[in-house]
Amino acid sequence: MQKIQQYIKEVIQEMKKVTWPTWEELKGSTLVVILFSIIMGFYIAGLDFGLSWIVEKFLGRG
Repeated sequence: MQKIQQYIKEVIQEMKKVTWPTWEELKGSTLVVILFSIIMGFYIAGLDFGLSWIVEKFLGRG
């Protein structure tokens, strides 16, 4: 039980040291992640369709 209490005290001390982002920083970072995810989704989809087309042509099925 002593170790658990010590652990909780240390966690609280460390959480006081954390610098949390402002609301504007959070919104900006979220926008970047969403845009990057969309762009990568289109890139991977394009790669998938392109490679599928190449394989179909190579195997003579299209």
